[in-house]
Amino acid sequence: MGSRGADVICRKASVSEVDLTIAYRVYPHVSKTPAIYPEDKYKLAEFCVRSLKKSLGDLRVKIIVLLDNCPAEYRAMFRKHFSDDSLVFIELPGIGNRGTFLRQIDELLRQEFSELVYFAEDDYFYLEGQFHEMVSFIQSRSDVHFVTPYDHPAYYREVYHQPSAGIEVAGARYWKRARSTCLTFLTTKKELKKCEKIMKSYNDGNHDYGIWMAVTKFDGLNAIALLQVLLQDCGFLKKFISTIYFGWRHLLFAKKMLLWSPIPTIATHLEKECLAPGIEWHKYFATAKGA
Repeated sequence: MGSRGADVICRKASVSEVDLTIAYRVYPHVSKTPAIYPEDKYKLAEFCVRSLKKSLGDLRVKIIVLLDNCPAEYRAMFRKHFSDDSLVFIELPGIGNRGTFLRQIDELLRQEFSELVYFAEDDYFYLEGQFHEMVSFIQSRSDVHFVTPYDHPAYYREVYHQPSAGIEVAGARYWKRARSTCLTFLTTKKELKKCEKIMKSYNDGNHDYGIWMAVTKFDGLNAIALLQVLLQDCGFLKKFISTIYFGWRHLLFAKKMLLWSPIPTIATHLEKECLAPGIEWHKYFATAKGA
C-alpha cells in the first residue's frame, strides 16, 4: 500500500483542515456498458476523476484512493488532478467490488480528517461546481443522514419508488427522499457507525438495495403499500427477501434514517442505460472530453 507510514502520518491531521474525506475505489477493468469510453477504463476513470475535481470547487478534501490491482498509471492520474498532500494511496491485490466497499467503510470510520465522509465509485460523472450543495444540505438539516448525488432513473421507473416519501426545497434544487440508491453517497462518521453492520453485510452477499431498504426502513411505505408493490413487481420479491435475510436485526432495532437525492442530479452513474434523467448528457460529455 502506498507507503503505510505516510498513511499513518496523514491520519493525524487536524479535522479542521479538511471539509470532507473521500474514499475513492478504482478497478482497472470496464464493467457493464459505459456511455463513454466503453473499451478504455483508464480514459473512463480519468474522465470521472477530472469531473469530481471540478465539481468539488473550493472544498478542502482528503482522498483515500483504493487502487484494486491497478497499474501505476492510475496513481499518477490522481496526482495529475489532486495535490499530493490531499491524497492517501492504498494498494489492494484485486479484492473486488465487495471487498473494496468493506475497506471504504473501515477507512472512513478510522480516519480523523473530517466528520463528513463520501463513498465514491470510479464510474460517476459529476457536474461542475455542484458538489458543495450536498455538503450544505447535509449540514443544514438534522433529518439528512445520507445524500446520494445521483437522481436514479429507477425512481421514475419502478413501482417501489412511487410515490416519493417527500420532497423539500433547499439551495438551488429540490431534494427527494429516496428508499435506496447505489454505493456512492455522502454521510457522516456518526451515522455511518450506526449502520456499520448492515453496510458490511454487502461483503456477505447482500445487495445495495438490501442495505438501503433496511437503513431507510422502506421510507414512507406501510405494510399494505409493501404488499401492493410485491403483487405488482415480481422482481421486487428478491430484493425484499434479501433485505429481510440480511437486515432483520437492523429493521427491528435500529433507528430509521433518511436518504436524499437531488433534483436535478449532481452526478450520474455512467452505465449507458442508467444515466440520470432530465439532462442532455452528450453535451456535457462532449464538453468534458474537450477540456
